Amino acid sequence: MPATEADQESVLRRYAAAAEDAHAELTALDRHSGDGDFGDNLRGGLRAAVAAFERSGGPAFGVLGTVFLDEVGGTSGPLLGLLFTEIARALESGADAAAWAEGAAAGLAAIQRVGEAKVGDRTLVDALAPAVDALRAGGDDAFAAAARAAAEGAARTAELRARMGRASYVGDRVKGRPDPGAVGVALLFWALATAADPAADVPSPVPSL
Repeated sequence: MPATEADQESVLRRYAAAAEDAHAELTALDRHSGDGDFGDNLRGGLRAAVAAFERSGGPAFGVLGTVFLDEVGGTSGPLLGLLFTEIARALESGADAAAWAEGAAAGLAAIQRVGEAKVGDRTLVDALAPAVDALRAGGDDAFAAAARAAAEGAARTAELRARMGRASYVGDRVKGRPDPGAVGVALLFWALATAADPAADVPSPVPSL
């Protein structure tokens, strides 16, 4: 039977490991549409968060949010920091799909408030919004459904022209490969699903892995 809760420390560690494995692919994706630093920023931020968590003892996503807000550069660092911080707040009341949904939804709202991105703009919102919808739908398969929805949303960004950020200056040349920020968010939900259930049928959103 699929797991109905996901421990945030396990999610953090799986996410950090996935970012290590996906570093080269994320870097290549960002070079295609931006300045190529997304892989470094995500991997570096997660490394720092794991180290800070091991020093402090947690809560894991509270530490993760602080690190990304305070230490990680680029456009994505503060936005991901908002997401992680809102997830940490929601997980204070539990670790079931409803709590993760509440946190992810609040994070999405905060990101859209700050960055004004919508689904279809070719940003991390294209992966985050469908993952939130899947978590809110609930059910025993909620974590796996969120991971699949995020991966599908990230993949669809390969067909989109960017309307936000540095990639918007590149025009149609960004088409053909997915947005790195969306892939990075999809990796988070892959980590969530596999932390909840290591046997979950959720392929990696990174094509080379």
